Amino acid sequence: MIFDCKENLANYRGLGKNYATAIDFLLNTDLAALEPGKIEIDGKEVYANVLSYETIPWEEAKYEAHEHYTDIQYMITGNEVMTYAPKKNLIPKNEYNPVKDVINYTNDVRGIDLLTPPDMYAIFLPQDAHKVKSMADKPEVIKKIVVKIKID
Repeated sequence: MIFDCKENLANYRGLGKNYATAIDFLLNTDLAALEPGKIEIDGKEVYANVLSYETIPWEEAKYEAHEHYTDIQYMITGNEVMTYAPKKNLIPKNEYNPVKDVINYTNDVRGIDLLTPPDMYAIFLPQDAHKVKSMADKPEVIKKIVVKIKID
């Protein structure tokens, strides 16, 4: 898991070709102008989902992890608490869904909370369970982009 700010995003281009593609997209796109929905960047290798929703209490949010994609969860507007925990420390809530590349976990482990304001992001690798959509002090509408990076 990586948690950082926009000024340092280019430092992670060296993680691989797909990372470079994703990071170039984030750095060279007017993110505030994007409408919610899916964006094709490089086919199934790199794509993004622009999301807007109201944050919810931590207890209502769900841990998830992926096997074949890394997420860059980049905040555009608003504040959200993202929580990280090693997936090996969590109890699966359901079977892995290969179509959606996701598995959910129970909320038995608090993990590490990351208050994520605009222009901050978390990079969650396949070994990283993460919980998003949690509110900071109170519910608020946020806008973020989740860039999905194929790792295999």
